[in-house]
This record gives sequence, structure tokens and C-alpha cells, in this order.
Amino acid sequence: MSGPPRPGAPGPGARDPGVQPERTRLAWRRTTLACAVACALLVRQAVREGSGADGYGAVAVVLATGLLLAGLAHRRSGGLSGARPAPLGPLAASAVAGCTVVLATVGVVMLR
Repeated sequence: MSGPPRPGAPGPGARDPGVQPERTRLAWRRTTLACAVACALLVRQAVREGSGADGYGAVAVVLATGLLLAGLAHRRSGGLSGARPAPLGPLAASAVAGCTVVLATVGVVMLR
């Protein structure tokens, strides 16, 4: 049942952020952690196989991609502190998707 608004509660149309920004920050942390684990496993695979220059090139690509994704996640998490956070821009969303595709592609190539 809906009764009169509580004292101090936001009025109609006001944004009540609740815990949504915190959930989004945690989601970005999980994404960054998953990326770090994937990078570590790909580096481990390259070192174990000792695949020479190709393997070290793949390691460089994986590490650069991981750093880019971590930077994007940090930037997005910091942008959630405002009263009305801006949505993720199309360039940043494309960069995150590109990082995911690069990591998946390198993983598939390294497992062959």
C-alpha cells in the first residue's frame, strides 16, 4: 500500500540513487578482475609454450588490452559519483567491446 511520503524521502520525479551506482562499481570491478585473470592465464600459456616472438607479441597485446580495459573501468567507476551519472558513451562502449573481442581472439589463437 502506498501512503503519504516519508519525511526526508525524495519527491516525485527526484532521483533516488539507492545502491545502483554501487552495484555498477562492483560490476566494473568484477569485469576488471575477470580481465586480469584472463590476461594472467594467456601470459602463463605463452610462457609455458615458449612460442618465441609471436608469443611475446601476444603477451604485449593482452597486457595492453588489459590495461586499456582497466583504465576504462576506472574512468567509468569514477563517473558514477555524481547525482545523475552520464551514460557510457558510444566510444567507450565500443572500446570495451573491442577489448573483449581482442582478448577472446588472442585466447583462441593461443590455444591452437
